Amino acid sequence: MRLRRTTVAACAALLAVTALAGCNRGSDSKAGSSGKVGIDLPRSDSDFWNSYNSYIEKGVKAGDVSALPRTNSQNDIGKLVANVQSFANEGAKAIVMAPQDTGAIASTLEQMAKKKIPVVSVDTRPDKGPVYMVVRADNKAYGTKACEYLGEQLKGKGKVAEFEGDLSSINGRDRSEAFAACMKSKFPNIKVIPLVTNWDGATASAKLQTTLAADPDLNGIYMQAGGVFLQPTLALLQQKNLLKPPGTPGHITIISNDGIPEEFKAIKAGQIDATISQPADLYAKYALYYAKEALAGKTFQPGPTDHDSTIITIPNGLEDQLPAPLVTKDNVDDASLWANQLGKS
Repeated sequence: MRLRRTTVAACAALLAVTALAGCNRGSDSKAGSSGKVGIDLPRSDSDFWNSYNSYIEKGVKAGDVSALPRTNSQNDIGKLVANVQSFANEGAKAIVMAPQDTGAIASTLEQMAKKKIPVVSVDTRPDKGPVYMVVRADNKAYGTKACEYLGEQLKGKGKVAEFEGDLSSINGRDRSEAFAACMKSKFPNIKVIPLVTNWDGATASAKLQTTLAADPDLNGIYMQAGGVFLQPTLALLQQKNLLKPPGTPGHITIISNDGIPEEFKAIKAGQIDATISQPADLYAKYALYYAKEALAGKTFQPGPTDHDSTIITIPNGLEDQLPAPLVTKDNVDDASLWANQLGKS
């Protein structure tokens, strides 16, 4: 990576307390450069996370890290805590996780720090507790991009239903807060109808049905996670004969987050208008990369990287913010998008 590395003996001593947040330069020390990595997969009920899981398995098979058998916490913070404790008991020297409840994981992160086991958090940034690195896209940018797209497409007027993710997750909060702030400041004549879903597709569908009954003139939808919301939403709109092609009367403009192949198909079919592509491939690639670097005792500093991202300082460590492009009918066939690369290697 295009990041400065020098030997900083003090950084190793600070690992347990600061998770390297105060050490901005790397170390080439090979102490601890080998060891097993514990990897917890967050859930299997989302096409996005299933894609991430497949990239993780590909990386482990390629020898990016030596990994313990993977666990899946199934969106249950209790299972995640138990899985992490098991990894520590089995001798893991680094851990990769994606906590869906970012507030409840703090004490577990503190325990791992005391054991000098660095943690890489993927997609979600823990509210508290030391982390070696967070591998994540800018989720506030997701909300802002979705707002700007809908606002422009609706010409600043209308009603938009927003499928909010779990607000106990920083991702759900970031997307919701940014979307609301953008709408308030840029498109005050658009009424936003926030629907709390806890990342559950059935809940989103039921609340959308109620919303459509009360607001039949709804003309926009923001889905914070296409992996769980896409299919139930399309099924409901199809049932109600509301899947109108873009540019025709009655069309409901829909933008999503994730960038899974099914969303690309829906864009091509004129069922949804856009999505923001979360880099499932890069999440896996750099989760394993940082786990390997943690084992080698290396640290990083804020600034640009050589993979078109930026590392920023967060209160409990560092975060590598990966790019997440807007995808519409104009670029849905772009070969560089990860969803268009599946099955080609």
